[in-house]
Amino acid sequence: MPGAGHVWQGRWGRGLLLGGVVWAMFVLGVWVFGGRMFDPLNDGASNALERVYGLFDLGMGALYVLGWATGVGFVDRAELPTYEYGNAFLMVGGLLNYLVMLDAFDTGAGRKP
Repeated sequence: MPGAGHVWQGRWGRGLLLGGVVWAMFVLGVWVFGGRMFDPLNDGASNALERVYGLFDLGMGALYVLGWATGVGFVDRAELPTYEYGNAFLMVGGLLNYLVMLDAFDTGAGRKP
């Protein structure tokens, strides 16, 4: 779950803030803007960029798995005018969560105060 690494280390404020931002990007991307998460292992991907986008989305971690299990966020809603914004929010949220995970790892390893 986004922010759980920081919370586990006792850094509640940082964990809730960073996790909340990733959660907000997920909610905005899927429900507000109607974005779609991509599957990096989809054999029917029309191009290589869809696989790269899937790796970005996979950074959401448990949110990606939760969406995949329930089907939320994997429906193509390209008819919406904000569809591309939703896709961008989901991809950036996944990339941000990768950075949050690296920050938690560096903090736990003692490389960062």
